[in-house]
Amino acid sequence: MEVNLVSARGLKNNEFWDGGIDSYVLLQYRGQERKSSTARGQGSKPEWNEKFTFKIEYPSTDGQYKLMLKLMDHDTFSSDDYLGEATIYLKEFIELGLENGRAEIHPRKYSVVGSDQCYCGEIQVGITFTPKEAIEEDEEYGGWKDNSE
Repeated sequence: MEVNLVSARGLKNNEFWDGGIDSYVLLQYRGQERKSSTARGQGSKPEWNEKFTFKIEYPSTDGQYKLMLKLMDHDTFSSDDYLGEATIYLKEFIELGLENGRAEIHPRKYSVVGSDQCYCGEIQVGITFTPKEAIEEDEEYGGWKDNSE
């Protein structure tokens, strides 16, 4: 599964003295964690345009298929601040990808909620899922070169 982390909007600034949010995202799926770059000086409207890959096992033992996106504010002299998180449930999406050989969610906005469960912005993410068998078939047929020169 490939996750395209695009941007966020409307993030709340918890800093009362330094004025800026230097945000990054922790992407978590079933024990796998990836970290985006830090969007320095971009405040409440960071843009990343980064892609991350996760391994999907289906079916899973616990039936949990959710991608967690935790937004954090990087602080140099203290621990990083938690800005909020978004959860994307993927069970039907994965099933569709297994059925059709591929599934895609074009970049769309998901609500970010804080620790108080209140809305505190939105994050834009796109997701592509291609089952392993489909990837292997593409490589088998598309990897040869014409050497008739």
